Amino acid sequence: MIEHRIFAMPFAAVYPAYLNKAERKGRTKDEVDRIIGWLTGYDQAALQRQIEKKVDVRSFFAQAPAMHPNSAQIKGVVCGVRVEEVQDPLMQRIRQLDKLIDELAKGRAMEKILRP
Repeated sequence: MIEHRIFAMPFAAVYPAYLNKAERKGRTKDEVDRIIGWLTGYDQAALQRQIEKKVDVRSFFAQAPAMHPNSAQIKGVVCGVRVEEVQDPLMQRIRQLDKLIDELAKGRAMEKILRP
């Protein structure tokens, strides 16, 4: 099976796209970082180190300190794909993060984005 090219992309190349999407809609870098931290368990310093080291997306998720147990509650469609139906575990994590950033950009409250 051919691997998706996003797996090998540096997370540092993907991160600015998340920031741009959120900031265009009046949201902040801190909110984006909080979402990433909630999903992956990275604190601010660890997230910054991963970005500076230019780890690929596969490694970024593989090295995540602790994927949030409520991440299974992330449902819906992002880029025409239903997040909960994605079969590949890594692609599902990527789509989950995409969905959370989409919700942020659409103005959803942080309390709802970070599934309780």
